[in-house]
Amino acid sequence: MSYDELQTDLAAVAFTTATPFGDDGDRVLTDEIERNVRTLYEAGARVFVPCGNTGEYYSLSRTERIDVVRTTVESLPDDATVIGGAGGSTKDTIELLEAYEDAGADAAMIMSPAHAYIHERGLIEYYRTLASSTDLGIVLYKRGPYITERVIDELASIGNVVAVKYAVNDVKAFSRLVETVSGDLVWLNGVAERYAPAYALEGADGFTTGIGNFVPEPVLELSRALAESDWTRAKRIRDVLRPFEDLREEAGNRPPFGAAKNVPAVKLGLDRRGMYGGPVREPLVELSEEDRNRVETYLDEIERVDVE
Repeated sequence: MSYDELQTDLAAVAFTTATPFGDDGDRVLTDEIERNVRTLYEAGARVFVPCGNTGEYYSLSRTERIDVVRTTVESLPDDATVIGGAGGSTKDTIELLEAYEDAGADAAMIMSPAHAYIHERGLIEYYRTLASSTDLGIVLYKRGPYITERVIDELASIGNVVAVKYAVNDVKAFSRLVETVSGDLVWLNGVAERYAPAYALEGADGFTTGIGNFVPEPVLELSRALAESDWTRAKRIRDVLRPFEDLREEAGNRPPFGAAKNVPAVKLGLDRRGMYGGPVREPLVELSEEDRNRVETYLDEIERVDVE
């Protein structure tokens, strides 16, 4: 796949897939990966991001990450696009990129840096080294303050740096980046459906979804509405999905870490829709009974609405 073709595919909605574990959380269930992604493909999904944060990237071993990406690629037809999450030390990430390329992935999304001490110039060199080590397309994942405007602007001229996933809830800053960064990039709204209309108006070419794991139909309809600039329909679909998205953003308890309910809510949604979610791994925990009941309520509400 050429980088131009990859960018065309990215200008839609990318499904950040969950990683199914066995009942004890010890094993990755590759057969359930195959079943889940095939179900999504049949519903109309075409862009898949295994081993992202929804996929519990930092709870996976390197071997598991490779198995998850390889299984995703092998489970899908050739017209699907697979972008494997990768990150960590330079050497570890290069080894992952090599393995993903061998597995047939189309691109890699480089996870937001987790080092305790980060220098802007060093970060630019980190990404340059990774990009030069592979023929895969590279998606930069901006989730915090470290991926600055200067970092993105310097990397945007690299041929295989194709996109930015912007997962910061700051549409003002996003609007500035789209206007000032000089390279040819696809901009993905990484804060999902709730703000998809606002980010699309400010230049987002597409968005990523977690809730799409188990309700792909309204998410795909939202993507179509945005592509057609049908803002009334886009906002109507957004409003249907908002309660579930608000739940995913909520903190856990004691202490209140933000978005602690995100992944367990997605996995429960998968289970409730007849797919496979299964348990989360530490440091995540399962939802409370109250939150599980809320998931049921919100799913019932989504399923009752005609989004077409």
